[in-house]
Order: sequence, then C-alpha cells, then structure tokens
Amino acid sequence: MKTYSTQNIRNVVLLGSTRSGKTTLAEAMLYEGKVIDRKGTVEGKNTVSDNTEYEQMNQKSVFATPLYTEFLDTKFNIIDAPGSDDFIGGAISAFKVCETGVLVVNAQQGVEVGTEIAARFADEYKVPLILGVNQLDGEKANWEGTIEGLKEAFGSKPVIIQFPVNAGLGFDGFVDVLKMKYYHFVDDNGKREDLEIPAEYIDEAEELRQALIEKAAEYDDSLMEKFFDQGELDEDEIRKGLGIGIRQGEAMPIFCLSAKKSIGVKRLMEFTIKVAASPAEREAELLNGSSLACDDKGKTALFIYKTQLEQHLGEVAYFKVMSGVVTLGQDLENAVTGDKERLSSLYAVAGKKKEAVNELRAGDIGCTVKLRAAKTNSTLCAPGADIAVVPIKFPASKIRFAIKAVEQKDDEKLGEALNKISAEDPTIVVVYAKELKQTIIKGMGEQHINFVKWRLLNENKVAIELSAPRISYRETITKVATAQYRHKKQSGGAGQFGEVHLLIEPIVEGVETTARFKIDGKDTQLNVKGKEEFTLEWGGKFEFYNCVVGGAIDASFMPAIKKGLMQKLEEGPLTGSYARDIRVFVYDGKMHPVDSKEIAFIIAARNAFKEAFRNAGPKIMEPIYNVQVLTPADYMGACMSDLQNRRAIIEGMGSEKGFSVLKARVPLAELYKYSTTLSSLTSGSATFSMEFADYQPVPGDVQEKLLKAYQDEDSDE
Repeated sequence: MKTYSTQNIRNVVLLGSTRSGKTTLAEAMLYEGKVIDRKGTVEGKNTVSDNTEYEQMNQKSVFATPLYTEFLDTKFNIIDAPGSDDFIGGAISAFKVCETGVLVVNAQQGVEVGTEIAARFADEYKVPLILGVNQLDGEKANWEGTIEGLKEAFGSKPVIIQFPVNAGLGFDGFVDVLKMKYYHFVDDNGKREDLEIPAEYIDEAEELRQALIEKAAEYDDSLMEKFFDQGELDEDEIRKGLGIGIRQGEAMPIFCLSAKKSIGVKRLMEFTIKVAASPAEREAELLNGSSLACDDKGKTALFIYKTQLEQHLGEVAYFKVMSGVVTLGQDLENAVTGDKERLSSLYAVAGKKKEAVNELRAGDIGCTVKLRAAKTNSTLCAPGADIAVVPIKFPASKIRFAIKAVEQKDDEKLGEALNKISAEDPTIVVVYAKELKQTIIKGMGEQHINFVKWRLLNENKVAIELSAPRISYRETITKVATAQYRHKKQSGGAGQFGEVHLLIEPIVEGVETTARFKIDGKDTQLNVKGKEEFTLEWGGKFEFYNCVVGGAIDASFMPAIKKGLMQKLEEGPLTGSYARDIRVFVYDGKMHPVDSKEIAFIIAARNAFKEAFRNAGPKIMEPIYNVQVLTPADYMGACMSDLQNRRAIIEGMGSEKGFSVLKARVPLAELYKYSTTLSSLTSGSATFSMEFADYQPVPGDVQEKLLKAYQDEDSDE
C-alpha cells in the first residue's frame, strides 16, 4: 500500500443503533475500494469487522474495529463502532481519532434511542455527522417517517441530498439533488447507471435542490450574496457551503443507502472525500494547554486510542499519527512517563488483516505490537518533543457487581485477566473495595459484564460468580451520648488495663460546639486541652477533643485512644460501614501504673465509642444517585412506575429530540440490575445515565432491615 498524505486521508466512524447496518456498510465500503473482492454478511459470520468469536456468535459488534479502504486516491480509515449503549466506549475512542461520523439510521425502524445516544456523544466530542438512511430495500422501509423523525430529533440540521425511488423491496435507485442525477442500480454489487431524472420526480428534485442551496448559502457570506443576486449556486459552491455547515455541526446531509446491495455507498464515499474534513483541519489538545497541528512536517507524535489482545500477536496498540511521520524502527518516548518505545512493527489495519508498511503520515491510523509500557491514552513522541495529548474521557459506569472466582485457586489468575481486560476497555473498571471487602466490577450494562464473563471463561479458563455488591453506607449520629468502658485482662504475668470515658455529638455544618453538656445529670463545662480535626477520606469529618484533667489518663495514651476511635469509624457499629461527622470528647478514665498499655486503651476507646454511638440516635446514610432516563414516550409511564417502586424521588419530566426524559434521585441499593429491567420494560429502546449525588438517611424500615442483617457479634476484646 502506498503512503498517503494528510490531505488524502479521511477518518470516519460508523455510528448507529444495533442492527442499523453499520457492519454491512463497512463491508460495502471495503468492497468499493477493492480491499476485499467479495462482501461478507453478518449472518454468514464472515465480515471483516465483526471477526471475533463472540461477535459472530451474537451477530453484533462489541469492538470498535479499525478498517481501511482506498478510493479516489484517498485512504479511508473506517472505525465500525458498536451500536449497543453497553459498548459505547468503542465509539468514544473513535471520536478521538476521527474527523467525521456517518450516523446510520435504519429506515425500517426510524430514529431510535441508540441513534440519539450516538448523536449526543458525537456532539459532545465535536465530531460532525453525515446521515445515512440504510435498509431502504427492507420490507418495512419508511423514508418519509424516517425523515420526519430525523427532523424531530435534530431540528433544521438534516438536509436531503438524495431521495429514494421505489423504497421497499423494489428499491433500486435514488435521485441525487446535488448532482441532479438519477442513479439506477442494476445488481447487488453497486453497479449503477447515471441517468436523467425521470419526469415524475423533477418537481420534487427541484424543490429539494432549492432547499439544499438555501442551506448551503447560510454558512458563507459570499455564497449568500450570490444566492440573493442570482437565486442559484453551482455544485462546487453547494459543496463548499455544506462543508462549512458540517464542520460547524449545523448541517447533517442525508444519503440513501442499501448497504446490503451497495446502493449509494460509492456516492457517500465520494461526498465524504470532497466535502468532509481532512485530518489537517483538526488540532489535538495537549495537556500543557496548547494545541498540536496535524502536519506531516511537524515533530513526530502518535496517540494510542485503543489496545487489544489478539491471538498470535499479543497486545496490539492502535494509534493515530497526530503529527510528523511515523516510521518502522523509530524510537519514541512517552512524554508523561519518560518510557522509551521502539516501533518494531507498523501496520495498516483492516480488521484481522494487518498490512505491513514502512511509514504512516500525520492523520493516518495504524497499529503496532510489542510496546513495553504504552497503553490506551498514551502519547509517544520524538525524544525531547514533550508532546502529550489530552486523554480520552470515558463515561461513568452504569452497572456494578461483586466478582469472585468460583475456585479460590483462580483468584490470582482472575486478577491478572481483569487487569488486562480493563486496560483494553477503560469503561470496565475493577476495584477492590476495602470498605466492602469485595472486588467490584463496573461496566456500562449487563451485556457488557456478560461479555467480560464470557471472555474470562473462554479465553482465560476462569469461572466466576457475580452477585449484588454491598452498599457503601455511611453511619452517623443525631444526638449527644456518653459511655465508658474498662478493659481489664490478666493472663498470669503482665496484664492489660485501660478505662475511657467519652462523650459524642454530631457535627452539624455551621454549628460550633460549646463543650457544655449534661453528664450524669450534671451540667458540665469540659476543659478542652487539645483539639484535632480530620477530613475523612470516605467523606465527612471527625473531631477529637482531649478534655482529661488531673492526670486520670496520661497524655501518652491519647494517640492510642484516637487510634481506637479511628478503627471504629472505619467499621461503624451499625453495619460495619464508615462512620462520619462525629465529635468525640474524652473527658475521664483510669490507668494502672503497671498494666496500662497502648492496646488496652485502643480496645477501651473502641468499645466506649460503640456503646455511645448506639445511644446517640444512630442513623444510616445511603448513597443517592441522580438518574436520567431517555425513553420513547410510550414507555414513560412504565419507567416512572418502576423508579417509584425503587424509592426514587421524581425530580422532572420533559422531552428531548423526540424522546421523553425522566429525572430522578434514586438510592444506589435500588439500582442493582436496573439496566436489565429498563431494557425489558422498553424492549431495549431506552437508556439511562447515573451520577453520584450525595448521602441521605435511609427510611426507618430500611434501617431496621439493615441492622438485622448485620451480624457482627465481636466484642472487640
């Protein structure tokens, strides 16, 4: 394969709902560029992009697969992104390295939630979109309904470039109002006749062309002036105006497609080459606040947007050349870590096919293998160049499970496998939660986690168990309480003795303590000798007051008392969860000249605190999340009812781009497997996002259940 200049490269991500036909479109594009000589099918399990066992078994994309084709002296780098919301991380990675997105819409289904999700993320990452209405050869193809849905979703942005002839099972062509031609297709491999527009379609074509001209003129003053003067723009001028509108995210050209029959594929590619942005038009943001021009004359820098373990190759690093020229055998360095890396291999990529090349220029996408340390989000640059691209920001997880190996002997193997999977897919987050004493795996949905489960079993031979994770509750108090505890232990020789009297009260934001309390029925003003304040790593505060007078407890034992209190804050008396927002006054106690030791006061403090806590109006706090549901209007009632059954507080309802939006505050404890339930309620047509909000007290009945479930009977002695 020849080396392409930056101007002759186009990087395109294919987006859309599951079964919109992205993979079939990718196959047709590769066929048009003669990278393949025969089109595969999803059903036949022989497509270039869906090439893994799991994808073929389930007939859906789970990886964002990089591909390339060559067309009109241009290298097309294509990333076929998964359609499922569960695997949105692949699309997010692609946005980092692609200048244009083709949003594929199923003409038989119209605008789906998945369509809206893809468009929303594309907008967030500033990737302009071209719309491809696919499956116009389907029995239920509805061109008019799809166009109406697109306008409802995207307002005035969609602009028709083509309209179909004989949409449905007889679909065999379209009228192109940019070229004012009728394209008639004579076979299933894209062979076409370029004809004059039939008389019955002339009026519609002229009307749509006028709308197209008006749209194009909006984005350029000179074009607008000519339009006002002459009422007409030529083809090149229309393309110029549309190009500006596309780059601004204000124009979304609509194309007719049957990817299965290769209808419209060539015209889509032609338009993308002539109108869409080249890599040279997009600068990369750097960590130092500056930007990097995509110029093959600049200093060499590549950005790794994805890593993946592949059979026979090991870990493959997929990258975009952000600047300069990358050459085989080149020595580069990680500007952040200082690690040195040599490019011992260099490939252009079409799925599993890796074509060895000697160089790739700025804007191009390729891969290498056997890097020592570089992972996803790493930038490698020429030594001393000090170039570090801003990393990809992935969305927050939406589902969580506790995970463990079925066989204890596989624990280490499981940990290693999870680390590798998480490195491949940053939307899979694995943490050991010290508080919960569980390993937690987080992902974007149950399909996402099930895929990980399948990989662990089939690729790593590790059987796992998934269960509901424990909840990170917080414990606090609502009133003042006192307690005392004597720890005395005699074991023949040296004994242990320590006695601690303490008082606790809640820390309330904006309210200072007076240190005046009623202790044993008497009003008492505590004499504060020392005060320490702590901001707890799990949230909230802890304040420690030394109020001991008369030498009842030697000052040397205060650190031990504080240590005992901190231990109990880390394992609260009610549920074993972290405690917070508590003020402790140690005001009295006793010690022994021989038997008093640090351990004695640690134990005495722990138990005194536990007793006082239980008498201080203890309250369990639970994590609350802000949840937003995007659903077709028909399912709004069912979604709301389900959330209310989950103790949700509904905060708002509305509509957005043709879909209903539901906002609520929901306890985390009630969101276990919510994605599965939502999918079932809405036939897979809804999605949601969630974000931590705060901690709130649990209802009384819930607290009672939690207390009964916690069976820690240790005496701490």
